[in-house]
Amino acid sequence: MLAVAILAAGESRRMGSPKALLQYQGKTFVEHLIEVATHPRVGIVRVVLGAKAEEIRSELEIDGASIVVNENWQAGQLSSIQAAIRSLPEGAVESLMLCPVDHPIISREVIAQLISAFDASGRSITLPVFNGRRGHPVIFRSNLFDELLAASPELGARQVVWAHPEEVEEVSTNEEGVTLNIDNPSTYNALVEKTKQRSP
Repeated sequence: MLAVAILAAGESRRMGSPKALLQYQGKTFVEHLIEVATHPRVGIVRVVLGAKAEEIRSELEIDGASIVVNENWQAGQLSSIQAAIRSLPEGAVESLMLCPVDHPIISREVIAQLISAFDASGRSITLPVFNGRRGHPVIFRSNLFDELLAASPELGARQVVWAHPEEVEEVSTNEEGVTLNIDNPSTYNALVEKTKQRSP
């Protein structure tokens, strides 16, 4: 069984409002990510909140049991990854897929592609690549959880990726969303415009 963690604990300072509650295709970023991460291999979903946790929780139409509040959110994204790992039942999952909320423009197809590659490769880390750039979401096998829990806050999960180059399975995709960071009003407004243009 795989677990999915949607990382939405940041302050959203550059955006000016919580990214978790921004709308994409009629759903919040968080709800969209939960929807596309629905897969037969996924048995646990965690939404990690931090800044403005109660405000965001009250607006999300999701199971409250899925929410993890990272009280240490100011320490950065790694602290949210660690909160997600600690929330998982011990020994219950074989891997954790990390979905940052500021990379919401991914599809169900790319999620399925990553999981398929993870299962087929047997490697400990699986991640997408668009135009030569690595992106998100990233799958970590459970044998790396202790390293993630002990990683440097300055380097974050990258430290674990860099430490195991031979264990990284790269999955090529034509989905730009895996590298597209929606973290300020201009990138969000551009996304909204592009979505309108695609609508019939």
